[in-house]
Amino acid sequence: MHTAANIVVGIVALIHLYILVLEMVLWEKPAGLKAFGLSKEFAAQTRVLAANQGLYNGFLAAGLIWGLWAARVDVQTFFLFCVLVAGIYGALTANAKILWVQALPATVGLVLLGLA
Repeated sequence: MHTAANIVVGIVALIHLYILVLEMVLWEKPAGLKAFGLSKEFAAQTRVLAANQGLYNGFLAAGLIWGLWAARVDVQTFFLFCVLVAGIYGALTANAKILWVQALPATVGLVLLGLA
């Protein structure tokens, strides 16, 4: 179970690194526009806000990677919980898809850490 938990924590970290890239680098590019369903005009107006969001996603990924590297279940649990809360909030306020992309993987990781 420990290996499965580590794999899921790693996947959640990779998801957040990908979100970082989408929000900080690709926001106004075709990949970012498509991923978030944005118009070019809206993306141009919100690029600074998106970059800020991307930075926070990077911090979540960094925390999860730190937890894996240091083999600290408490650190992994804390950052997975942060991802879960962000995913629930995002699903309620922005797009329900966030529940599946962020909250569900974080929940799976928390369950596996609890079983490990």
